Amino acid sequence: MRDKKEFYGIIESIDGADYREYAKLIGDFDFARYVLKITHVQEDPESGPTLLVVRVPDVVAGFPPHLYNTAVRRTALEDYLSRRIAAHLEGGLEFDEHGIARKRLFISAPGQKILPRTCLVVTDEFVEARIYYNLPDRDGRIPGSELREVFFEELPMVVNASLIFWNLDEREVEQAVDTMEDADEIRQMLSTRGLVAFVAEGSLLARGPDGETPLLENGEPLMMDDWAAQQVEVTHSGKVRGLGIPTGITVILGDEYSGRRELISAIASGIYNHPLGDGREFAVSVPDTVYVCTDRGRAVQRVDLSPFFPGDASFSEYTTEHADDFVSQAAATVEAIEAGARVLVFDESESSAAFLMGDSRLHDLLPDSGVVALSQRARQLADELGVSLVVGGGAAAMAFVPVADTVLRIHDNRVSDITAEAKKVVGDAATGELEPDAVRRLGEIQRWVIPASIDASSGPHDAVIEAPEVHRLHFGRSELSLGGLHQLADAVQTATIGLILYYLRVRYLDQPRPIRELLDLIDRDLSTEGLGCLTRDLRGDLARPRRYEIAGVINRLPSLRVRVGEPE
Repeated sequence: MRDKKEFYGIIESIDGADYREYAKLIGDFDFARYVLKITHVQEDPESGPTLLVVRVPDVVAGFPPHLYNTAVRRTALEDYLSRRIAAHLEGGLEFDEHGIARKRLFISAPGQKILPRTCLVVTDEFVEARIYYNLPDRDGRIPGSELREVFFEELPMVVNASLIFWNLDEREVEQAVDTMEDADEIRQMLSTRGLVAFVAEGSLLARGPDGETPLLENGEPLMMDDWAAQQVEVTHSGKVRGLGIPTGITVILGDEYSGRRELISAIASGIYNHPLGDGREFAVSVPDTVYVCTDRGRAVQRVDLSPFFPGDASFSEYTTEHADDFVSQAAATVEAIEAGARVLVFDESESSAAFLMGDSRLHDLLPDSGVVALSQRARQLADELGVSLVVGGGAAAMAFVPVADTVLRIHDNRVSDITAEAKKVVGDAATGELEPDAVRRLGEIQRWVIPASIDASSGPHDAVIEAPEVHRLHFGRSELSLGGLHQLADAVQTATIGLILYYLRVRYLDQPRPIRELLDLIDRDLSTEGLGCLTRDLRGDLARPRRYEIAGVINRLPSLRVRVGEPE
């Protein structure tokens, strides 16, 4: 292996040379405290950045094994270190001739959600950071002075400040790892305690306009009456008091300014762990929780909507290129159940009122009206399929009170259990004669994906996959709007889903397969082989998604074609 002196010599030799001479930087170089690996360089300034792999041996990094001795603790440590690097690199901006800022060195930094990523890897042998570098260009020539500054000043500072344990705040590192382990411990307890979610008392749930940035200064902590509170005990934080959301049907009543929307959002985001300082460190949900909202204009491909349109046979395999509010939310509900969801979360602010509440009295008076609301099917979903529902709102949510197991009220961020009071006010439900078999079938129907309908090609390119933002995906010749998938973590995760679709097409779709089987296969591969199985090249910009967001993207592909039942 060549050393840093030879690397310095290469920089000297290409200083002022043509941009194509950057290829001479490819190789492994020993910088004493770490190894720098460059396997590929960008061909021109406008192409994708160059990946720098910085590997620090364990004997130098010095992280105690107890910080990464389980999968959960390892992910927590990797997340903490990647945030350290991102914070260190924030000041490393350069400006082009138009005054536009361009990051020189950058890492695929996580947002407010912790999940397995490829930007940083911790093993028993080494700690590896995967940092991207926009190789500089000066009128088509290589500026050697900047290369020397980056590789011999800035990069060593990143390593020393972020990847050497003795240079970090030991207490802060321990707290970050322990807190995530506690959160995951609570999540593991939920099913044994008959809960689907838990939100700790004192959590700060208010978010900024982007829905993620915490508003900690002016935010009010979540509080609850004793009757609504539960207590759990975890390894590091001890006893934690909070709001437990039980299995079954739970209604959360409150207006727009009561803290209801923030609580519903925290329950939906509880599928992820959150970093220190987020305010939702102990807001957790079962992993199979799916937030369902309207998504007007999305495509729907042969989805069984008969539970909501029992009088029209055409809805048993409904297809449209542009769904309205009702149909889009009904389809998302059925698709989530098909993917294996055990908890469905709704809020009236992002729902179709007709889909949520309808009017059960109208069903009795006009039995041929043809439309059945979710509130009329909720009890069957819970009893026949074992799917729990959490519904937040005002008037629309009130329609669920007669069939609810738990009714909570939130006012000024304080939660009360008002189940008995609400039942007394609303009275019993009038559900009419609704066929239960229509709901039972939702757990049995299989849609088989036609292989040719998953196509990432565009023009001369075998695969065009880009995610310019979290809710937009370019996949082949299609541009998908994913605004209805609220639980997507970030654009990196969205792009990873695009790669997963391409991977499924190449590896498994040599013949039609059911959507549920495809989701099982990718879950297995990601769990056993890791995110690296998705690409031939080493990547530092992948983040693991759940099966539900993968299914959500598949179901929104305009090109998707499926067969229902056994394929021909």
